[in-house]
Amino acid sequence: MKKLFFVLVMASLLIAACSGGSTSATQAPAGGEKIEIRVWGHQAPAFNEANQKMFDDFMAANPNVTIKYETFPWDVFIQTIQTSLPAGNTADVILIPGGYTCRYASGGQLLEVPADVMTLDAAKGIFYDAPLGGQTCDGKMYGFPAEYNIEYGGAYVNPALFEAAGVAYPPTWENWDAVVADAKKMTTLGSDGVMTVAGLHYTNSDQLFTYFLAGILEQGSEYFAEDGRHFNFNSPEAIATIQKLMDMAQKDGVVDPIIFNAESEWVGDSFAQGHNAIGVLGSWYAGDAKIGYPDLTFDYVSLPPMMGSEHKFVSVGGWGYVVGKSTQHPDLAWKLVSFLGADQANVLFFNSKSATIPAMKSVATDAKYVEAVPFAAAVLPILDAGGYQGNLTDPDQLAYEIVYPTILDAIQGNLTAEEAANSINEAANAMVDAAQ
Repeated sequence: MKKLFFVLVMASLLIAACSGGSTSATQAPAGGEKIEIRVWGHQAPAFNEANQKMFDDFMAANPNVTIKYETFPWDVFIQTIQTSLPAGNTADVILIPGGYTCRYASGGQLLEVPADVMTLDAAKGIFYDAPLGGQTCDGKMYGFPAEYNIEYGGAYVNPALFEAAGVAYPPTWENWDAVVADAKKMTTLGSDGVMTVAGLHYTNSDQLFTYFLAGILEQGSEYFAEDGRHFNFNSPEAIATIQKLMDMAQKDGVVDPIIFNAESEWVGDSFAQGHNAIGVLGSWYAGDAKIGYPDLTFDYVSLPPMMGSEHKFVSVGGWGYVVGKSTQHPDLAWKLVSFLGADQANVLFFNSKSATIPAMKSVATDAKYVEAVPFAAAVLPILDAGGYQGNLTDPDQLAYEIVYPTILDAIQGNLTAEEAANSINEAANAMVDAAQ
């Protein structure tokens, strides 16, 4: 299938809004000194290809600089930064996942963005609130967001499965009930009664966590308690959201949560193999899907709010470029980070090549980006409706050890919605208390 990625020729001018003292990427290190800058990232084909192209351009403009780009499988990457950052033995620049920046900035392990590179006030006019929030801690900015991680508001759809079921394509759902109605028509069981195609696969870990929080917000409530640290996860709105997630599996039958979850038939792989017709997943997956499944035909379409009449959601922020405190070359490290994350042309290239949602407002509205990543149009209109998720104490523990397994347990029929909400509330607040 023809690739949708738009390959942009790299440019070296920083955008005017970011020019407050930033060093041009075309200036070489003083005195011709040979310098190696180490960069860490996770192994993701679309990200890695985009970053390598920008690194090559930076090195061409700075011939005395060598960038050593080291990537790791996800689990190894997380373990590496968890052990190396506190020990002060890390790369100069890290492409760090959303939700991690403040954890290490608060421990003094990351450098604050220098004011002559960019001020926080300037950044607020350049980036969306949600991804910038992920790089801002206690009113200080520690990095540039590379993308807007949004696991909400969009879904992958398989035209072949829609056509086979006689369902209108592309879908234009007015409300969530319409989504479920179409999903029911495309759900397929084998002769043994085992589900072979899920009409709607939403029982992945990130999606259950994201839609749990969004469901609370869409109903006009909040998930933080009054002190801003503890949680209110057993509110009527929280219980109603869990019940909705349960009903789609137990009453509507659009997914078998025993077969389809984060550990079995993960939504992305399942969709690529034709095992789900509507896959609820972040738009980030499109870039990897194009590389891993080049013949896959799909679209990415808008989803209506699940629990309310207006979109309202939070985000972990997104991947961002940060500088480790142990770097021996802070000026050059920030020069590289600015080149990657504050240069509009480079940001446009990265988001286009990696098929990620822009954190930079001007890129999200750039016709070249929409041309390069047309499916992103599904979520671009709602980016302003998102906010940063806030200080969740330990986002991974909350999402993957507390919320996801508990709600999945309820969807699988082992807990009532109220029991699940109470269990999540108790465990989440115990996590906060243990961290104090």
